[in-house]
Amino acid sequence: MTTIVPTSEEIPALAVVRYASELAWADAGAEVADEEVRRLYEEAKQCMDNARWFDLVSLMLTSADVILSKVSDKDLECIFTVICNVVTNSESQEEVRQIAELISGKVTQQPSDKPASRLKILFTLYNLLEDPYSRFSVYLSALNLAINGKVTEHVLPSFKQIDSFLKEWNIGVSDQRQLFLTISNVLKEHKSLAKESFKFLTKYLATFSGEEAQVLSQAKDEAVRTIVEFVKTPDMFQCDLLDLPAVAQLEKDAKHAPAYQLLKVFLTKRLDAYLEFVAANSALLQSYGLVHEDCITKMRLISLVDLGSDESGRVPYSLIRDTLQISEDEVEPWVVKAITAKLLDCKMDQMNEVVIVTRSTQRVFGKEQWHTLKTKLASWRGNIAHVISTVQANRPVEDGVQAAR
Repeated sequence: MTTIVPTSEEIPALAVVRYASELAWADAGAEVADEEVRRLYEEAKQCMDNARWFDLVSLMLTSADVILSKVSDKDLECIFTVICNVVTNSESQEEVRQIAELISGKVTQQPSDKPASRLKILFTLYNLLEDPYSRFSVYLSALNLAINGKVTEHVLPSFKQIDSFLKEWNIGVSDQRQLFLTISNVLKEHKSLAKESFKFLTKYLATFSGEEAQVLSQAKDEAVRTIVEFVKTPDMFQCDLLDLPAVAQLEKDAKHAPAYQLLKVFLTKRLDAYLEFVAANSALLQSYGLVHEDCITKMRLISLVDLGSDESGRVPYSLIRDTLQISEDEVEPWVVKAITAKLLDCKMDQMNEVVIVTRSTQRVFGKEQWHTLKTKLASWRGNIAHVISTVQANRPVEDGVQAAR
């Protein structure tokens, strides 16, 4: 928490009022300036005497635009530290929230001007607050400031604490939606964090589960955006989007149904289905900013993985060639790509031209996959039980032989 250390007998809040007033009225002439500074100073004293903390902050922020444009970054942070510290004097939760909103609103104006300093001010305010909801509001303002001021790198470390923040803030579903979407927008500014951005977009969509159609419809645009992000990201092959009501509603939507169909192709079908889809929706990829060649590359990997999910675990080279629509010479390089992407664990039997798969990644994990897993576990359990019974049956024989010796 920030601590204010007085360097003179003057109360810090009054010193800020005097300093800001002098800056604001510097061009009006000494006589006018002195009168205005005196008036504002006396008004500030009255606010303090009567514990009108919101009014005091309003007065201190009257000349904020001048302060923000004329003082150095260091002085700016010191001045606003004093202003923010006023919030600790109020015993009214409602007034605290109003003060926090007032300061945040002023600081987030003109975000491209000294954005890093403005962020520091907001986090100073955050640390001075005890009211959980006020903290949430200020944090959200900081995220939006980071986006608009193009300084998102300064807020990225805080995302590691989001789970603990959510417990502390105890915010409702509507606020959670706003938070998850804003975090995703912050992460979107960094290409290397595409998966993290997608994760928070999915969290955002998940908050609409159980909602009525009218509320659910609010998520349509972001549902489409999430689908596009999944398709576009070259190293993302798994997701549970099909299970989300916010996404499922697109299937019967006249405008967005093709986006849903595209997602279904990437999660449940192979390359041939993708090519058929593109032939019927030739302009769709471009409208979503997708590159056809990149989509083909991803679909080839997905199709190869799908072939590897066959229970036999043996995939002939010829089947890979035909499914991926490639030449014979390209089969092994594509298998290597799948191994490198950690989509498959397998060996290539070059003599017999077959790929022996021991593990393949599942694109979705629903009821069918759970049933398959249950079957495999039952089979493994039976095999282990058979081994144990065989060992136990042979043990008396072995003991008898040793005794005879």
